[in-house]
Amino acid sequence: MNIRNIAIIAHVDHGKTSLVDKIIHATQVFRDNQETGELIMDNNDLERERGITILSKNISVTYKGTKINVIDTPGHADFGGEVERVLKMADGVLLLVDAFEGPMPQTRFVLQKALGLGLRPIVVINKVDKPNCRPDEVHDKVFDLFFQLDATEEQLNFPTLYGSAKQGWYNTSLTQTEDINPLLDAVLEHVPEPAVSEGTVQMQITSLDYSSFLGRIAVGRVARGVLREGQNIQLCKLDSSLVRGKVKELYVFEGMGKKKVAEVAAGDICAVVGIEDFQIGETIADYDNPEALPVIAIDEPTMNMQFSINNSPFFGREGKFVTSRNLRDRLYKELEKNLALRVKDTDDADKFLVYGRGILHLSVLVETMRREGYELTIGQPQVITKEIDGVKCEPFENLVVDVPDEFASKVINLVTIRKGEMLIMESKGEMQHLEFDMPSRGLIGLRSQMLTATAGEAVMAHNFSEYKPWKGVIPGRNNGVLVAKQGGTSTGYSIDKLQDRGSFFIDPGEEVYGGQILAEHIKPGDLSVNVIEGKKLTNMRSSGTDGAANIAPKIQLSLEECMEYIQQDECIECTPQSIRIRKIYLDENDRNKYSKTQKVS
Repeated sequence: MNIRNIAIIAHVDHGKTSLVDKIIHATQVFRDNQETGELIMDNNDLERERGITILSKNISVTYKGTKINVIDTPGHADFGGEVERVLKMADGVLLLVDAFEGPMPQTRFVLQKALGLGLRPIVVINKVDKPNCRPDEVHDKVFDLFFQLDATEEQLNFPTLYGSAKQGWYNTSLTQTEDINPLLDAVLEHVPEPAVSEGTVQMQITSLDYSSFLGRIAVGRVARGVLREGQNIQLCKLDSSLVRGKVKELYVFEGMGKKKVAEVAAGDICAVVGIEDFQIGETIADYDNPEALPVIAIDEPTMNMQFSINNSPFFGREGKFVTSRNLRDRLYKELEKNLALRVKDTDDADKFLVYGRGILHLSVLVETMRREGYELTIGQPQVITKEIDGVKCEPFENLVVDVPDEFASKVINLVTIRKGEMLIMESKGEMQHLEFDMPSRGLIGLRSQMLTATAGEAVMAHNFSEYKPWKGVIPGRNNGVLVAKQGGTSTGYSIDKLQDRGSFFIDPGEEVYGGQILAEHIKPGDLSVNVIEGKKLTNMRSSGTDGAANIAPKIQLSLEECMEYIQQDECIECTPQSIRIRKIYLDENDRNKYSKTQKVS
């Protein structure tokens, strides 16, 4: 059977998962009367809540007698590791570009990886139904991007399709058609069949699946030979050692599920059951003549955070897994499938350094662990510095901001304060398109400030570019915080009296403990306050003295906002039901000693 392997790559929110939906419907994977909903591939709770793709997933459809393996990839730069590993399974890519926004930072990143692997691109200019869209101009910008990334002559001669995943049509011109068949025809015409070399069996594991019935399942593309059920194989490990094994069961992807088969020929993507203790990047090879494929190269992490056990007074109230051993086992288990992550033990057995691609990458891990019943404390995110030719260097990112004209000066001011340098400023209809080169440190906490300054109108995206010399001190949070003096249940009476001192993160009636951060102070510097004091009741009353408490609703910070908000002497307590910000040292005397040592150092 003819096979085509394609990956769909694009910047976040340019319509990848919506396009996969249309491919699924066009090839009649579901019955006509079957209820499917939207964004079918985003089947993880976190993905549905956030409206983003976090994990790469593959499905298989059949069109005109040809099997097409489709791989849906994430669009956020933080999940770039997912894209890097699955591109090895593809022979061609559908590069989606928004007809209004044009190529964005993640477009450049994923395209560079695809071109480097020699994949054939098909450019799809999506969302041409949007007002103010500029498909012809975007097409020219995409060509310029290909040229900048040193595409070959063959890759520069890419076919282009226009259309709208929402309306369900694509065409080689801007003329609207009835369906997406022209896109599927372009895949058959321009994506080559899998290149198959002669020799013994080889399959690189690029993804893993898990079944409570079958255990861990290795997923990858057979690069050479034929893999058969019951076949004895050797697993070529990352450390060059060999482990003997046997293929118990083989599955190929069919529609949204898998189908059991007796053998899989080179070029097809399959799932292998029965191999123990494998890692992504290892090779399933012939028993008698094992040959390993080159290991998947993944970009290094740029940020780290300290994970430790929850040592607050509320320890163990909500979570099932609270010990350092539980935490360590879970973090090392995550390394099996999350290639861009690193975990390092510290001198303290209760603390671990976790390295990732960015705040979103790390926060998704924390959120997943919370939902699984873990309690943990996480520290302030720190960028990873390197010494290059004797010079201290830090990661820099390419930041792109689209914002209405009237807010452009505020955005430029905010970024410049954080050591950013403007590279490009151009008009896109009523919007200003701004591009900056800035240290990754400067991005921490920038999103919330920018949304406040632009009345929520700014659209920002960023992507790691390179390491450059250290830029010096970047100003942090201007305001201090209000810290609880002692534990107890907060009262409306106390919060009402303290409202003019700051904006609260708690409501009356919530339990607090000493050292917990309750509010943002209106001035620099921290202040210890008592929020558990109740109104003294007497038998004397006089009219007009007892005004009703008028308390503003609390500020609800998400996990990412908390991570961007905290300073060096603060941390976040994460439990299955609560996220609290607290001081590292809960006792006020310990905090004073710590601040004195910081000033001396």
